[in-house]
Amino acid sequence: MNLLSQMIIGFIAVLHIYILWLEMFAWTTRGRKVFKTIPEDQFEKTKVMAANQGLYNGFLAAGLIWSLLITDVDWSRNIALFFLSCVLVAGIYGALTASKRIFFVQAVPAILGLLSFGLKI
Repeated sequence: MNLLSQMIIGFIAVLHIYILWLEMFAWTTRGRKVFKTIPEDQFEKTKVMAANQGLYNGFLAAGLIWSLLITDVDWSRNIALFFLSCVLVAGIYGALTASKRIFFVQAVPAILGLLSFGLKI
């Protein structure tokens, strides 16, 4: 895997760890500042649902980190492509159903990651 791909994957993994933290542990505090379109009274009511979403973001981060730790080049690439594709689908779905901003936060980095595999760096 080339260095650019590794850097993008690392960035996306850290982003998803942040989302995990935000949704699982800081939903009713920091989450209010990040998700400004959600009415204040909904944060406590949706705390369990947000934690569930955070857990899924953690799985995406874990898969991306795993892809960086695999020594077999083909397996590493295939696992990275799978998890980047999952992030892309999640970003597109989130943009269509929740906020267009999600496309730029999740889908665009995933697209860049997928495209980086074609570069010889």
